[in-house]
Amino acid sequence: MEMHQIRYFLKAGETLNFTRAAEQCGVSVPSLSRAIRHLEEELGGQLFRRERHLTHLTDLGRLMFEHFSVMSRAAEAAKREARDYTRLAGSRLKLGIFASIGASVLTGYLVALRDQAPELELHVWEANCEELEDALLGGEIDIALTSSPEVDKRIRMVPLFREAFYISFAPGHRFGAMNAVPMCELEGENYVKRLHCEFPSNLARLGIPKPYDAVNVRYVGEREDWIQSLVRAGLGCAVMPENLPLLPGLEMRPLVDPEVFRQISLTTVAGRPHSPAVAAAVAAAQHYRWPGGAAG
Repeated sequence: MEMHQIRYFLKAGETLNFTRAAEQCGVSVPSLSRAIRHLEEELGGQLFRRERHLTHLTDLGRLMFEHFSVMSRAAEAAKREARDYTRLAGSRLKLGIFASIGASVLTGYLVALRDQAPELELHVWEANCEELEDALLGGEIDIALTSSPEVDKRIRMVPLFREAFYISFAPGHRFGAMNAVPMCELEGENYVKRLHCEFPSNLARLGIPKPYDAVNVRYVGEREDWIQSLVRAGLGCAVMPENLPLLPGLEMRPLVDPEVFRQISLTTVAGRPHSPAVAAAVAAAQHYRWPGGAAG
C-alpha cells in the first residue's frame, strides 16, 4: 500500500462522499476510486458500502480508518521533525570570531548560513585568536573563524581565504605618494597599536619577529573606530587587513617586501563529532564565496 492510497481512503472516510473527497485531495473521482479499490484488494475486503446516494464504512473500513489515522499522524510528525531537523529549529550555535574580521565578510557568511539553516539560533562571541582556541577546546564555543597561523594540533583548520595587510594613514602622509609601502619604510613612523592584534604573529611567520621595535608606538587602543579615528587625525599610521571597512578620509597602501597576509580559517575540535548546527556552519563556509574566490 502507498501513502496516497491511505490519504485518499481517510479523506473518503471523513467525508463519506467520493466526489468531495476527490476535490479535497486534488484528484479526479476515478483516480480516488481506483486507489481505494487497490487498497481493498491488498487488504482482502471491502472498505466502503454504497447504498444509493449514501456511502458507509464497513466494519473493516472502520477498523482500517483507526489504524490508518494513526499511521497518517505518525507520517506527518516524521515529516515535520525531518523538516525541523533540516532547518535546525531549536538548535544553537556558538560562533567565535576575531575582532578585526571585516563586517561585510562576516555578515555575508552569516547570511549564507541563515539561508541554509533559517531557524538556527546563533550566538557570536568575539575574542582574540588565542582565546578562541582555548574556548574551542574548553567547549565554550562550537566553531570559530580565526587568523592564527598556528593552532593546537587538537584543532582542525579549514582554510577559507587569504587576506593581505595594508598600512593606513591620513591624507598628506608621505605613503600617499607610493603605490605600495615596503616594510622597511615603517621604521621610525608614529604608530597606533591595537590591543590583541594578531599582526605580529603573521609577521613572525615571515621571519620578522618584533615588528613594533621598528615603529614608534604612540597610542594603544582596543576599539577599531578609535584606532581609525586616531590615524585619520594624523596621530600615527596603523596596519589594516584588506577587507576591514575604513572611515571616510583614510588612505591605505599594500605592504610589500615582504608581502604580509593572514590566512582566515574555520576551526573546530579535531575528532569531536559535528552536531547538526556545526555541520551546517562548515557546509555554509565551504560553499560561501569568500573574498578572492577560493580558499587560500
